[in-house]
Amino acid sequence: MTIARKPYPSDVSDEEWSLVAPYLALMREDAVQRQHSLRELFNGLRYLIRYGIAWRAMPNDLPPWAAVYQQAQRWMAAGCFEALAHDLRAVLRLAAGRNEEPSAAIFDSRTLRSTPESGTRAGYDGAKRKRGSKLHLAVDTLGHLLALHVTPASADDRAEVGRLAEAVQEATGDAVDIAFVDQGYTGAKPAAAAQAHGIELEVVKLSEAKRGFVLLPRRWVVERSFAWATRCRRLVKDYERYASTLAGLHIAAFACLMLKQAAILAAGS
Repeated sequence: MTIARKPYPSDVSDEEWSLVAPYLALMREDAVQRQHSLRELFNGLRYLIRYGIAWRAMPNDLPPWAAVYQQAQRWMAAGCFEALAHDLRAVLRLAAGRNEEPSAAIFDSRTLRSTPESGTRAGYDGAKRKRGSKLHLAVDTLGHLLALHVTPASADDRAEVGRLAEAVQEATGDAVDIAFVDQGYTGAKPAAAAQAHGIELEVVKLSEAKRGFVLLPRRWVVERSFAWATRCRRLVKDYERYASTLAGLHIAAFACLMLKQAAILAAGS
């Protein structure tokens, strides 16, 4: 007899599960190879991202850590969370009265301090005085994920504009015309790299008459997205051995944030 466990705050709700389950089913629920509930494996991944535990510290009432890890890697390799984020972004944009695909984006980066697990691939960010990895992020004007990738912290933001712009256009079907950036992206080379993919860079400059905190137009949206990610303790530092895993967990986290909003909309309709 299976005893129902006490739910964790990070567990997926019934409304959320009805939306996400089709994206995660890489095989039938009754497949011979399946030993653990797909929903419980997803709950295990959400628990790890939200509370920042080590894989081997998975609670005993969730599936074994190895099963959660292996399934999470399968999901990330198959692009499940990218597909989920893409469709949820369209749903949330339509619900907000916007077009399905955005015409504007915001680019920025964030440096994550390294740990012993990530130390061999870490770089030094002289501006932030941190050794670690850098997350390059693009969001729409509502703060929803468009694209991201990870580099050593020593990478120049301007050198990554082309790669980020290409990923944004691939995700949106070449719908984005303009990208708002901070003063770290100034110069002819990043502008040309973005223009090669049909995107015009607009630098949002800080007022010279600054007095205390200033909310910069458009730029605050991506900062809020970074703040959303920091609620997930696994994402506050670079705890991963591989950059692909760090990027994959960020995509999963942003997809879960959008999933919660979409479930609220579905419940209210």
